[in-house]
Formats: sequence, structure tokens, C-alpha cells
Amino acid sequence: MPTNPSPEPMESMWAFIAVLVRVFRHRAGMTGDQLAKVLNSSKASVSRLENNLNRLEEWEAEALDAHYGTTPLFICLVRYAARGHDPEWFKQHTAIEAVSEIIKEYEAIVIPGLVQTEDYARAVIVASGAPEPERLHSERMARKEIFERESPPALMCIISQSALEWPMGGTEVLKEQLQHLLDLSDEGKVGIRVLPRSAGAHAGTDGSFKLMSGAFGDVAYTESPGMGRLVSAGSEVRRYALQYERISLKALDESASRALIRRIMEEL
Repeated sequence: MPTNPSPEPMESMWAFIAVLVRVFRHRAGMTGDQLAKVLNSSKASVSRLENNLNRLEEWEAEALDAHYGTTPLFICLVRYAARGHDPEWFKQHTAIEAVSEIIKEYEAIVIPGLVQTEDYARAVIVASGAPEPERLHSERMARKEIFERESPPALMCIISQSALEWPMGGTEVLKEQLQHLLDLSDEGKVGIRVLPRSAGAHAGTDGSFKLMSGAFGDVAYTESPGMGRLVSAGSEVRRYALQYERISLKALDESASRALIRRIMEEL
């Protein structure tokens, strides 16, 4: 069977790693099955690594370095790739989001994208100064189609009180957005809890993040201005999961959260 073309190595560090995995295998005269034995995986997994559909784990990088005698080449590349910005991360994040079974999100600044109304989402995108705002708006709205699946994901959001009170798009847009949150919560479609200002210092001061789980395993995603980071290493994902639980301990329960949202609407 013909070999799929290698990824473009200039696209990202992960694409470069995928190309190297294939190059080293070919130079060693190894088949996919032979490399799979080195990685304690399958030929299909090797193919996904070489096509940048899966990402090399640290333990796999160590196995490659040990086999080829290249220590610490692959392990260094994987660590650099995991720490740096990858322009493909957001696209990969939305692809994972689309097939997730469970999504847990903590949002410190704005209402989470999956539960934003059209007007609120447009206000957020325009305010960010992003190019092609209408295209981005359409893409964000399209992401909500995952709730039309036969088995939609379980979505649980913890939202800071500050995000609920910030009049993004103006008072009327915010009122509509808050009512939308109440409707989703009342219908049981989304679990919404509020992290009140009275909670004081908490584990979410580093910023917003998302945890996604499904057949692919567990992945975390976090954003900062102009960049994002997709985390698949098990130890680091577990740190985000622990952080989410710590934030959860200071959040209001669903009933109290709905009451606070209603109070904010009344004050508006």
C-alpha cells in the first residue's frame, strides 16, 4: 500500500516530530509493525504518529531514543513541543471537543463559548480585535451543534461571578445571555455553577481551562492572549483535573448559582 505523504514539518513542532518518527524508521529499515513493538503499541498507532494524528508521549520518546541511541533528541523535542505555542492547537481542540463525552470548563473572564448566545459571542469576538470576526462567529456558533448529537456531551461549567457581571455587548445582551444560562440549567442540559466573589483566593487564579474526556482519553486545553495550549500528557491532565476539583469546592451549588444569576439580572 502507498505511504501517506508526511505532514508539512514547518506547520508545527508536532508535525516536525511526526516527520522525524517516519524518517528514523525508514533509515533503520523498520516496518510499522517493528516500530510498534518498540513502542509497545500497534501498527495503526505508529501510522497515526507519523501522520500527526496522535502525538508522541514522553515515554514513547524515551523508547525511541533508547532504540536509536539518540538520547535526548526525541524527549527534548516532545518537551519543547508541549511547552510552546502550536498554531494547530485550537483547531485540534475543537476537533476533540466535537467528539467529547464529558466537558468540564472553568471560565474566569467571559461566558464559555459553547453556551454563548449569538449576540454575546459577536460582542466578545469583535472586542478581541480578531480578523474576520463574522467567520469566527459562524465557527463558534457551529460548535454548538455537538448538542444536537444523538448522545450529546455532558457539559459542566464553573463561571466566575466577574464573568457574569461584565456587560459584554451592553446590558440587554448580557441579560439575554444570563437568561440563556438559566434556561440551559433549568432544562438540565448544562451543569452551571458560579464561583462567587466571596470565595476569595482560589485555585483558578491562573486562568481559564477546559477538560475533555471521551474515547480518545483525557485532554486539557487552556488559552492565553494570542495563543493556546493542548495538553495530553496524563500527569499534566491530572493536575488540571485536580485544579478543577479545587475550584469546584469554592463554587456555589446549582441552586445557589441560579439564584445569584437571577440577582445579577435584577440588578442590571
